[in-house]
Amino acid sequence: MITPQDIILQPIVSEKSYDRMADGIYYFKVRKDANKIQIREAVEELFSVTVKSVRTSVVPSKPKRRGVYVGRTTEWKKACVTLKEGDKIAFFEGIA
Repeated sequence: MITPQDIILQPIVSEKSYDRMADGIYYFKVRKDANKIQIREAVEELFSVTVKSVRTSVVPSKPKRRGVYVGRTTEWKKACVTLKEGDKIAFFEGIA
């Protein structure tokens, strides 16, 4: 059985994500095989908030080079979660 902790891997911390927090929009790195319904339920259970919408995108791998060694970064999935008006995730409030 997949738990909510298995679906939401980590928050995405960036300048853009901090700016969007005021609007109730939060970004997370999620499992590649997770769908929007699973992401919605995981966020609602973990943070006790009401999710208004979920948007997902797959971040493609990029070529990287370290001297003569050539490789690629891993592909990963990003979720943009919009919360109901007035809801906040307290985990982020101490950071911002």
